[in-house]
Amino acid sequence: MAPEYTWRKSGRSENNANCVELRNTLDHARDSKNATGPALRTNVRELMRAIQAGRFDR
Repeated sequence: MAPEYTWRKSGRSENNANCVELRNTLDHARDSKNATGPALRTNVRELMRAIQAGRFDR
């Protein structure tokens, strides 16, 4: 039997907004507007550290 995955979207996101959802295993992210589309495999913890460190600031 295949494992069950759940996806979580921020409670601060609005309907029809540009949001991502994170999988409960914290190793995938996807576009919340395209739930059946592809998911990006990523290390969410490392991504969050990079964001908090300002690595994506312009």
